[in-house]
Amino acid sequence: MKKVYPSAVAALDGVLQDGILIAAGGFGLCGIPELLIDAIVDSGVKDLTVASNNAGVDNFGLGKLLATRQIRKMISSYVGENAEFMRQYLSGELELEFNPQGTLAERMRAGGAGIPGFYTATGVGTVIAEGKEHHDFDGKTYILERGIVADLSIVKAWKADPSGNLVFRKTARNFNVPAATCGRICVAEVEEIVPLGALDPDTIHLPGIYVHRLIAGPHEKRIEQRTVRKKESA
Repeated sequence: MKKVYPSAVAALDGVLQDGILIAAGGFGLCGIPELLIDAIVDSGVKDLTVASNNAGVDNFGLGKLLATRQIRKMISSYVGENAEFMRQYLSGELELEFNPQGTLAERMRAGGAGIPGFYTATGVGTVIAEGKEHHDFDGKTYILERGIVADLSIVKAWKADPSGNLVFRKTARNFNVPAATCGRICVAEVEEIVPLGALDPDTIHLPGIYVHRLIAGPHEKRIEQRTVRKKESA
């Protein structure tokens, strides 16, 4: 099966629909699928639910989809770097399902592994636990969290081969692996596609069986918060 597509638009053709659930890899601006996000913006689909640790920053990454009002609901852990995210949430324009980071990652992993739900102590006694099933094990209370199965996963890796085997670079792996596994269709973007056999099997972070479509292209690699030291006087 051919997995390599010439562009993000081509890779998403026939996949995007209004109202779908998208699992997006990345942490801040590290390891985000920029080209695929831009293609979703250009497609004009709306009423999306997006499961991602955060929503990028204003007008970059998933922040572009917030700016165009294409996202109806976020399933996220952190909103602090995106003023538009906070504004829409506080004004009631955007639905938000808060998840602790570890819980969100495990919900994606569970969905990809065919596990419908799991119990965790994280969030017990907080607003996170409201409306969720509680159960005691060995004298300790846990809440039931459901696995996430997305209609579409969009992820970013460093290298791939034509079979879709992926290698991530350092911290850019972050949420990308669990996000990729939980999607019914996974589209990955990479910086480089190498020939079959060029990747050492022991270095592959995500087997190609999870990846259905693949593109390669340039990336901006923007720094989320650039902090530099003032130049000392001579």
